Amino acid sequence: LNKNIQFKERVSIFINKNKTRLIWILSIVFIAIALVIFNDINNKKKNRIISEKYIQAGLYLASNDNNKSKQLFEEIILSKNSFYSPLALNVLLEKSLENDHNKIMDHFKIVESIIKSKERKDLISFKKALYLIKNSKIDDGKKILNELVKNESQLKFLAEEISQN
Repeated sequence: LNKNIQFKERVSIFINKNKTRLIWILSIVFIAIALVIFNDINNKKKNRIISEKYIQAGLYLASNDNNKSKQLFEEIILSKNSFYSPLALNVLLEKSLENDHNKIMDHFKIVESIIKSKERKDLISFKKALYLIKNSKIDDGKKILNELVKNESQLKFLAEEISQN
């Protein structure tokens, strides 16, 4: 019982001595938690908006409104969303919505800069190589394929096969 009373007294004294410090620490912790929650909500909202744009671009594409579709896909790429930007680039390439080689290469740079995993980076590099080869930049495309082979990519077999042809 005596130890319990001493402990309570010590805690009370500690709180009285460090009241302002404790208030500051609790305030900082509260603000940090609020910022984390706000950031999470904001990221979810941005992701939802990008996903809606992706769906809308697909609808425009299905209704043969290629200009609006292309514009939305480019906005998605420029948003640097790690999930939807590579998808938008894929659609731009597959449907030949963009004819400007420099713009496509800029889009590849953006997508390559936001991807973290090695497998996805290798896949984007592989697609870039195929795009370059398709557009008469065979040496540049083969250089990228050779890098994939040299780096022991999972796409090594495909890269070797294409670079030999």
